[in-house]
Amino acid sequence: QVQLVESGGGLVQAGDSLRLSCAASGRSFTVYAMGWFRQAPGKEREFLATISWNGGVTHYTDSVKGRFTISRDKAESTVDLQMNNLNPEDTAIYYCATRVVGSDWNQGYGYDYWGQGTQVTVSS
Repeated sequence: QVQLVESGGGLVQAGDSLRLSCAASGRSFTVYAMGWFRQAPGKEREFLATISWNGGVTHYTDSVKGRFTISRDKAESTVDLQMNNLNPEDTAIYYCATRVVGSDWNQGYGYDYWGQGTQVTVSS
């Protein structure tokens, strides 16, 4: 079992930045690739970014490339998502998740453990 807890969400204005953090506990965190997703009201869950177990490989969905950066601190068992130049379309609940080995990195079904989410609201 792995427990994931997201934090860092909040209400910001367009153009602002936020840094989300995902703290992991339980089974060895360091062996997992990790991902960040979001879900806006009335919309499907959306993949945002993923990072390999050693932090050496990252992938992003096109809509956040150049604005969002995923990183991990293995010593602290955390995965962060730095979000810059936020806009109202980024309003959603943001989730982190552990990726199943060998699974599709941009699909939700490729992830098994999920956090409870943290709300991000961007006002115009």
